[in-house]
Amino acid sequence: MKPGSDIDTSQVEGNASSEVKHKLLRALQSMQPSHISRLTGKPFRGFETEFASRLQLTEVSLLSKAEEPEKFEGRVVLQVIVDEEMLNVVKHMHGGCSAMMIDMHIRSCSTMPIYVLGASTSGHGVFGVSQSLNIVYHSPALWGDKLRIVSTTLAIGSRALSSRCEIWNVTRHRLVASAVHIKMVPSEPKASESAKL
Repeated sequence: MKPGSDIDTSQVEGNASSEVKHKLLRALQSMQPSHISRLTGKPFRGFETEFASRLQLTEVSLLSKAEEPEKFEGRVVLQVIVDEEMLNVVKHMHGGCSAMMIDMHIRSCSTMPIYVLGASTSGHGVFGVSQSLNIVYHSPALWGDKLRIVSTTLAIGSRALSSRCEIWNVTRHRLVASAVHIKMVPSEPKASESAKL
């Protein structure tokens, strides 16, 4: 059995293919302990890994754009419950935690729809690297609140990629944060005859 072949995509809503859903679920579940902590002697995963393991992928879709019906957009929805480790000193979810949700490497909520659109339309999904991340904080999320993270693509070019991400508080029916994430596909290093300094 191939690693990750036991991942069940049937609980993930949306019209994206099961292969695309499988790739995103596998990315969320693939973080393993990276080393043994010198302090505790136990496997250490780090905060990003620990947090990513709490995210639940609920929807992966390819939709027609409302303003340009002949064009498509990727849409990904995840959910998470705010727990004590995500809080700041005033018992609200820390803004850094919100930013990490939006910008976690390939598991980032804002990167997933970019991958979905590419994989679903051209057969080649890309993740890119961050260029700019603009976040607006609207209201606090508290311990125990259920959050719904909705991300959609804005534009996908040959080098520039952009998406929008909104973190909604399902418990309190309000917007927690919104962001626009600009990413780029890095160019391949060019081979040169000699390195010049």
